[in-house]
Amino acid sequence: MTPKQSIPPILRPDQVKPVSLQVFAEHFGLEIKDHVSTVELTGISMNTGDLRKGDLFVAMPGVKTHGASFIAKAIELGAVAVVTDSQGFEILQDCVLPILLLENPRAHLGDLAAFVYGNTQGNMPTLFATTGTNGKTSTTYLLEGILRQLNRVTGLTSTAERHIAGEVIVSRLTTPESTEMHALIARMREKGVTDVAIEVSAQALTQLRVDGLVFDVAGFTNLSHDHFDDYDGFDDYLEAKAKLFTKAKSRCAVICLDTEYGRRVAELSEVPVTTVSMNPENKADWTVRVLAELPDKTEFELSGPNGEKLSSSVPILGAHMASNAGLAIVMAVQAGFLFDNIAKVLSGGIDAYLPGRTELVSPQGAPNVYVDFGHSPDAFLNTLAAVRKVTTGKVLMLFGADGDRDASKRPEMARVAAKGCDLLVITDHHPRFENPASIRKTLVDEARLFRPELEIHEVSPPEAAIRLAVSLVQPGDAILWAGPGHQDYRDIEGVRTPYSARAEARAALKEAGY
Repeated sequence: MTPKQSIPPILRPDQVKPVSLQVFAEHFGLEIKDHVSTVELTGISMNTGDLRKGDLFVAMPGVKTHGASFIAKAIELGAVAVVTDSQGFEILQDCVLPILLLENPRAHLGDLAAFVYGNTQGNMPTLFATTGTNGKTSTTYLLEGILRQLNRVTGLTSTAERHIAGEVIVSRLTTPESTEMHALIARMREKGVTDVAIEVSAQALTQLRVDGLVFDVAGFTNLSHDHFDDYDGFDDYLEAKAKLFTKAKSRCAVICLDTEYGRRVAELSEVPVTTVSMNPENKADWTVRVLAELPDKTEFELSGPNGEKLSSSVPILGAHMASNAGLAIVMAVQAGFLFDNIAKVLSGGIDAYLPGRTELVSPQGAPNVYVDFGHSPDAFLNTLAAVRKVTTGKVLMLFGADGDRDASKRPEMARVAAKGCDLLVITDHHPRFENPASIRKTLVDEARLFRPELEIHEVSPPEAAIRLAVSLVQPGDAILWAGPGHQDYRDIEGVRTPYSARAEARAALKEAGY
């Protein structure tokens, strides 16, 4: 049996200043049942899978059972007190730990965690948040790269990784749960981090994962069809994203106007807005102009409202990446960094590595093979266009679709892929508990219906698909393998099976003699 991949650990600070349970209760106006005045808190957890000695255990209602049902395990692991609601309190009648009664504890979880870990106003690094359907990971990495070039000590949390003053750790979720997020930021503070770039998903906002934080600058990239299994169409999805641009969540905003939803977010924003666009007709405050698109970089120019101008490059292909870079630079400006200093340090390009974002993995002399994390129709459209611009020969598209995720976007993914390529290979991605053959059939049928003359292959598993794809191209051609990107596993029936698209692509090319 294939071994289950271990899930990365939750990161916490090495040292935490203990917080008196009495002080904690007084701060939040809570009564301690079975009062114990000497109890001190050194952490907080909502999950016994990560609970540690000295933790405050927050027992909340779950989908199937109440968290209070796990009190024996929590005590065994070292919990010293419990916060719960009325339902949990009934379950905990015989509990030996002090109990604090708080209705709807999830709504307060971020504030509770912020207090336990000391993430309070005046004691925080500069916080940047980026949201949007596509480009938020890239913008987060580019922003961190810019900040490093400005000699800042940086932190980052994204779909792919967590960074803490140079330390790199694989991520668990795009945006961690609020208890994990506050522990992570406390660790960053401990390591001397001055600025943190955070990728914020719509789910993070609706599930309150960034509660207890106020971002100094919030950025918006775009919005397109995705996550409609979680949101009831575009308006609901937009409403979730717009929560970031309220006074409770941010101090100012930088918004890209290149989609209609950018303009709507700017209108909805409760905080001061600065705008950026690649289209001069949008009359944005800042304008990005692409100067050159090359296989390994995109050169661009950024112009500001007061005559500011800089030329730089992003180490990845695509006009959409220049847009992300422009957004990141303006976010740094809005945080107070001097434009002239930014222009100087970026004159030779932005120094950033973007894992799995249109990542060229083929050696010199081979067909260009790009591995990309994009898994939405709009991501396919932009990335295919970028690959097409730098390819003299054919463009082959290889992709699959997520199982047990928004199935409504699959037909459009297939249509966009079929329209933008010369050869199409459809394979598996993360089937999860869904039948992979059924997912492939939907994609193949839609692509053939949309473009009957296109050469389409259906191949499973992806290890075989990439080898077929390599056999169908030659030097001068390109393969865009969309979906897996940086990920080092496939989710098959709940098991994280170790797997790397980058490694498989390199192996396929080597076997073909490249």
